[in-house]
Amino acid sequence: MAVKDSPTSWVNEHIQKYVETNGAEGHEWRPGVHTLLLTTKGRKSGEMRRTALIYQPSGDDHVVVASQGGKPTHPAWYLNLEEEPVVDVQVAAEKFQARARTAGPDERDRLWKLMTEVWPDYDDYQRKTDREIPVVVLERISG
Repeated sequence: MAVKDSPTSWVNEHIQKYVETNGAEGHEWRPGVHTLLLTTKGRKSGEMRRTALIYQPSGDDHVVVASQGGKPTHPAWYLNLEEEPVVDVQVAAEKFQARARTAGPDERDRLWKLMTEVWPDYDDYQRKTDREIPVVVLERISG
């Protein structure tokens, strides 16, 4: 099935570079800031949709944040994984399936700190919005 990449032009360009180089370009987005590619099934369209997200490892899992820059609504990819939690993930050249889940309250605090260590702007994004920005844990299920 064909995958639709983010409609945001700079994210789309980032994804294309990541895919074309099998993660050699794009995995390290900025010095010390690494990204993964997350593909979710569209909850309305059923289409496969891919975006690039900053991540941090936590044990065997990968952690991402559904910040959308502090906008008042959750990003589409997060709404998609709420409907279908099995997702495709690419970290550098490694590709695998994962089950996505939202971190619970105690776990969220620890993982939020982990994520703000690499991207402090998440704290600014949280201040901009009334919603609690979800922290998502991607648990490998294959690959």
